[in-house]
Amino acid sequence: MPLKYALVHEWLTPKATGGSELVVKEILNHVDADLYALIDFESSNPESYLYKRQIGTTFLQYLPSARNGVQKYLPLLPLAIEQLDLRQYDVILSSSHAVAKGVLTTPEQLHICYCHTPMRYAWDLTFDYLSGSKLGNGLAGIATRYLLHGLRQWDVSSANRVDYFIANSQHIARRIWRCYRREATVIYPPVNVEEFPFQAQKEDFYLIVSRLVSYKQVSLIVRAFNQLQKPLVIIGTGEDMDKIRQIAKSNIKILGWQPDNVVKNYMSNAKAFVYAAREDFGISLVEAQACGTPVIAYGAGGALETVRSIYSSPTGTGTGIFFGVQTETALVEAVEKFEAQIGKFSPEYARLHAAKFSPKVFAHSYLDFLNSKSEKRPAQK
Repeated sequence: MPLKYALVHEWLTPKATGGSELVVKEILNHVDADLYALIDFESSNPESYLYKRQIGTTFLQYLPSARNGVQKYLPLLPLAIEQLDLRQYDVILSSSHAVAKGVLTTPEQLHICYCHTPMRYAWDLTFDYLSGSKLGNGLAGIATRYLLHGLRQWDVSSANRVDYFIANSQHIARRIWRCYRREATVIYPPVNVEEFPFQAQKEDFYLIVSRLVSYKQVSLIVRAFNQLQKPLVIIGTGEDMDKIRQIAKSNIKILGWQPDNVVKNYMSNAKAFVYAAREDFGISLVEAQACGTPVIAYGAGGALETVRSIYSSPTGTGTGIFFGVQTETALVEAVEKFEAQIGKFSPEYARLHAAKFSPKVFAHSYLDFLNSKSEKRPAQK
């Protein structure tokens, strides 16, 4: 009898279009699984590939403003995910960056979690979350800290419900070990590299495509390019938009949100793609390389796995330059080094390197892992 699969993700909304959603889409392309989430506003979206699909949800679906994000109901997320009744399935697949891995399972079920990151606001971004929120001070601050303490305890205990972890990078595998003391197999997420146009001849501007929020460090890039006086194009929107507009000089063009075709055009023609955040994986860095565009990135996190430094790679195979600290000075120096080395970058090799992260490569690795572990599922022991 064929196995029955359930796939659990945190939330499905038109605004949720990041790397974790690409993983969900690619899994569903190859695995016949019923889909579950805390909330779902994609099955009613005519533009979504999930339009009219049956998707199981939780009570959060019916709370005010849930469509705009359930993060505001943070204390309820663990309770909500535990209300999904998945007893009819043989294999549970979770795609988790918050609480999806916390679904309840039976001893006879196999649970494989593709972990994009342990819950950020409970771990790495705790102090950013507190300092950027009105709930970080006074009595409310004490209550918030107690809430996050409880979330960390739940997050660790719920990790024991997972039989096998998959991480989206070595960086996240180390974070999974630090938070849960669990080993994880690395399978890089799918990047639609074929959809990005290759362009060998570049124009004289630098590019950043990012959400404009504090941890993305876009304001740092702006201040560095204010000093450099080199043309920079910024695509993206977010809560830091006004701040960035105020500090940007005339050499910096801020375009805000742009449709995919415009983003791809800029990405393929840019002299280099600039990124200053510590990313779990960094899909946009791979997309830039798919266009043949070299990368100037902060040398930490997933960037160290997706970008090849021109200084440590064989001649002609470097795809970018790293800077070691998140400061304007370090970025200015990196751009100046890039300008001095620009003739040594091969757009063709950057494209070839990006192909290592294609959906085809992801599907092969993920399905091999799934099939090998399904053969050993608890019910057969």
